[in-house]
Amino acid sequence: MTFSRIHLPSFIYLYDGGQARTLSLTEIEQYLRTKLRKTQIKIRDDFITHYLSRVSEEGRARAVEGLARAIAFTKVQDLENPKAPSEPAYGEIEYEKRRIMRRESKSFGILYHAFRLQTVFSSLLLGEELSDDQIHIIFTNQLFGTWDENDRRFHARVSVYGIPSLISTTGIVEAPAKPREFYLLKQQYGLSGGDNLTIQKLKEKFKGRFIDYEDERLTEIMKGYVLQAIFFQALGEPFCDHKGCRLYNAHWQEEVIEAQLGAQYEFCKKHEKILMEL
Repeated sequence: MTFSRIHLPSFIYLYDGGQARTLSLTEIEQYLRTKLRKTQIKIRDDFITHYLSRVSEEGRARAVEGLARAIAFTKVQDLENPKAPSEPAYGEIEYEKRRIMRRESKSFGILYHAFRLQTVFSSLLLGEELSDDQIHIIFTNQLFGTWDENDRRFHARVSVYGIPSLISTTGIVEAPAKPREFYLLKQQYGLSGGDNLTIQKLKEKFKGRFIDYEDERLTEIMKGYVLQAIFFQALGEPFCDHKGCRLYNAHWQEEVIEAQLGAQYEFCKKHEKILMEL
C-alpha cells in the first residue's frame, strides 16, 4: 500500500524542557529509532536554553527581555474571552524572565494561549530549520490551552502540532478529564470542607486510572504524543479514531491510558501500514 502524500522529514529534534523526573527523552529517542530507521533524531536542551546559546553575551539581556515580554503576552487572562491580551504588567514580564533564567522552575497557575506560544517559539527557529524536512518537538512544563467555539471558553491541552510542536508534561495531568466518579466525590468532599489531604485520599482511591505528576508511566505515554507530532508533519493528520491506537485523540485520562498502555496493539491496521511506508 502506497501513501503518496507521505513526507517523512530527515531530522527530528526533541527539546528537553518537560522538567519531569520520570520523562526520559533518551528512551523516546531509542523508541523512535526502531520505528523510523532512516530519520536522524537528536535530543537538545530545553528550547529556550538552546535558543539563548546562540545569542552573544552582549545581546543576551536584551534577548531575555524581549522573549519574556513575548511569552507574557501569550498568557490567557480570561478563560471566557478569546480577545487579544492587553499589555502585560511589569510583574508578569519579570516572572517570565525568572523562568527563562532558571529553567528548572515550574509554571504554577498560568494558562498560556497555545497557538500564540507556538508562534513565539517558531520565531526563534533559524531559517534553515524551518523547512518541512525537520521536526521540532518541544517538551515544556507550561500549561497551554486553546479556545473552544462550542462552549466559548479556553481548555487546557496536552499538545499542539505544527512548527514547532509543543507537548506539555503539565497538560497530560491537567487536560484529559479524570473519571467522572472522581469529580462527583470531589464535589461531595468540597461541600463538607474538603482539603488537600482529602484530595490526596481521592487520588489514592482512583490510583492507576489517571496520570499524575512524576508518574512512572510518563515516558511510555509521551511516545504516543511524539508519534502524533510526527504523523502531523508527515501526513497533516495526527489523530486516529481507534481507541486502541497510539494516535487516538483522547479526552479522558482513562482513554489516554488505554491508547498508550492498555491496548493489545500499538497501532490500528491503517497506521501500522503507514509506519511500514515510513
